[in-house]
Amino acid sequence: MIRRKELEILLTRVKPHPKPKVLMEQYQTPPNVAANLLYMAAYTFNDIIGKTVCDLGCGCGMLAIGAAYLGAEKVVGIDLDPLAVSTAKDNARKFGLDVDWIVGDIGLLKGRFDTVIQNPPFGVKKHGVDLRFLEKALSLADTVYSIHKSGEKNRRFIEKTVTKKFGGRVTNVVETVIVISHIFSFHKKPKHKVKVDIYRIVKSYG
Repeated sequence: MIRRKELEILLTRVKPHPKPKVLMEQYQTPPNVAANLLYMAAYTFNDIIGKTVCDLGCGCGMLAIGAAYLGAEKVVGIDLDPLAVSTAKDNARKFGLDVDWIVGDIGLLKGRFDTVIQNPPFGVKKHGVDLRFLEKALSLADTVYSIHKSGEKNRRFIEKTVTKKFGGRVTNVVETVIVISHIFSFHKKPKHKVKVDIYRIVKSYG
């Protein structure tokens, strides 16, 4: 069993996007938050080790690389941004981890996976994009781990949408904090804290 701190230390070495785009909401998942999600998925619910895993909107590979390191049987990462995927490839190569990387829109991805892990855009710049990721995730896998903005109103909305529209069921919600560094010109502070929730969602049948 890999220790959580060991996983987080590894993830701190994941190189971030060299030229993030604000319209694509390209904020890298902090290593501690990624480690929390992956550790819960791997050791609390057995959804990573020996499983097929997909990272939608993989960015520079934080979650996909973590899943591969923890012992996923197969990992696929997909992102629309070629530079992000190129950086993800370099990161995986640095760690000697085998991940299949795809440049393209998530809508193009076909097949089935055991688990989807994702930190999708929050829909701040493009309304509804977070729900598109959730819908796609539940079409690909029976188990989904997804990060979204926190707050009771947002939780109720996500749970209702997942249940009524996407055929899923929220089993767990874990609140945490993402610290965003000053990476865009409109940022006024060196660091900004955003409360987020890590969701575990399963497909409902019957």
